Amino acid sequence: MRDLIRLIRLYTPYRLWIAGGIALGLATVLANFGLLALSGWFIATAGVVGLAGFAAQNAFNFFIPAAGVRFFAMIRVLARYTGRLVDHEATFRLLAGLRQSLYAKLEPLAPAGLAGDRGGDLLGRLVADVDRLGDFFLRVVSPFAVAALGSLVMALVFATMSPLAGIVLLAGLVTAGVGLPLISLALGDTPSRDAVALQTAMRADLVDSVQGMAELLTYNAAPAMVERVDRASAALMARQGRLATIAGIGAGGTLLLANLTMAAMLLIGGRLVFAGHLAGPDLALLALGAMAAFEAVAPLPAAFQTLGGMKDSARRIFEIIDRDVPVAEPATSPARPERLDLCLSGVRLRYPGQTGWALDGIDLAMAPGEHLVILGRSGAGKTSLVNLLLRFAAYQEGSVKLGGVELRTIRGDDLRSLFTLVSQRTQIFAGSLRDNLLIAHPAAADAALWRALEIAQLAEFVNAQPEGLDALVGEAGAKLSGGEARRLSLARAALRDTPFLILDEPTEALDPLTEAGFRAALARIAIGRTVITITHRLAGIGPADRVVVFEAGRIVEDGPFAALESAGGTITRLARLQNRMARL
Repeated sequence: MRDLIRLIRLYTPYRLWIAGGIALGLATVLANFGLLALSGWFIATAGVVGLAGFAAQNAFNFFIPAAGVRFFAMIRVLARYTGRLVDHEATFRLLAGLRQSLYAKLEPLAPAGLAGDRGGDLLGRLVADVDRLGDFFLRVVSPFAVAALGSLVMALVFATMSPLAGIVLLAGLVTAGVGLPLISLALGDTPSRDAVALQTAMRADLVDSVQGMAELLTYNAAPAMVERVDRASAALMARQGRLATIAGIGAGGTLLLANLTMAAMLLIGGRLVFAGHLAGPDLALLALGAMAAFEAVAPLPAAFQTLGGMKDSARRIFEIIDRDVPVAEPATSPARPERLDLCLSGVRLRYPGQTGWALDGIDLAMAPGEHLVILGRSGAGKTSLVNLLLRFAAYQEGSVKLGGVELRTIRGDDLRSLFTLVSQRTQIFAGSLRDNLLIAHPAAADAALWRALEIAQLAEFVNAQPEGLDALVGEAGAKLSGGEARRLSLARAALRDTPFLILDEPTEALDPLTEAGFRAALARIAIGRTVITITHRLAGIGPADRVVVFEAGRIVEDGPFAALESAGGTITRLARLQNRMARL
């Protein structure tokens, strides 16, 4: 419940919208109550007057109650329509603010702070969980406030005619508006929570299946995944069926209480009419007014049965928001150094929750414009070095200086503006070629885009498309081959004129012909930049290239490739192994 209270506090900036929505909802309920009660009284009175004869008809003013009926009818329609607009406006504003807050928190957490989260789960928190929290105001907060205020007003109206009638009406409304929702909450808490958990798991599985479809088909794991999703779907349908049953019980209980209350009003009113304390038409007012009053509490049982799922969604949202950022940002960055050399001295880095060092005493210096090749097995520390340089991970010991300025004193965005990363996993967005290029340089003109495509050797392919730069690439670049997607990432790199270029396994899984063209394009992009190439292959390394070998977070070899190849160490063994594999 603490998370829901915290959620209510998020509505503070929209309190005027919320107050307006509740006021209009209250006006709708009271107008409906007044309409039905007055209509019943008017019709009954008109019937009595008609039976009384011509003299009574002349004495009765038809126009005032008729105007009252029209007034309540108009207010009911206008308040309901306007209330829906105001309620949804408040909700949409909250959802927009909550999504922005959540995304603003997700961005600095990535990648180290989200390493243990599945992509589908994060997508579910950003979309489905936030949407579910929007229902909290529309289905719980606003209806409950309207029901509470409306019940008091309607009970007071009845109390002016008969104190007992006011007490009975209030008792019926409290039973339907509090008792039934509490029963629905108790019955629906577990299935509602289960439904949220199952939807979350299914969403993560489906996203993973789409992203990993090639691997699932390659290893014949698709049937197992389909069976897993089918089981979750069947379990979800069972929970939803149970929730529908509970909703039916709540609706039926509300209707039963409404009818019982109306019957009680007939008994109370009937006795008062026979005793001469009420006019006969007032009995119709009490009966129909009691029935109309239950419109205020009718939505509550169905809303409260899903409260358990809403609490889980709130918990999942706030769990992300409350996470500690893995890299603390300084308030401001110092001035950009004139000489952009890198110097790492005794650097040790450990990821949160891990006991071992990902980088353990790294000493490394790079001059501006130098080209460095980093070799090592998976887990040796190569990617950790990149995370450190881009301030995706914080080092705990040692010193990292860029142009003599300590790296931790530079804000992440300012530091990353100096680097361009070309990774083995190219992120292509569903859109046009132009859209994907402008990610690197939003203000770039078409001429600059074509120059980048020429450098990446992709201009001929784009020219062949009927739409040119506006050709759609499909979901995750489905319309592009692996080589075309990789060259598109190179074109992005060409658009970003940064002093540092990091190449993370840039030619992985490319055929020899594509790889040759890719390396030629890389050579053009790398001119005048400090280049760090991360790889586990020796192909493409020149004899004079400086090579650094990582093992278990340490640098074990550092020097020209030709010298290391003949030194009898790791490079020598790796060269022999790859030569033997090439001959097979």
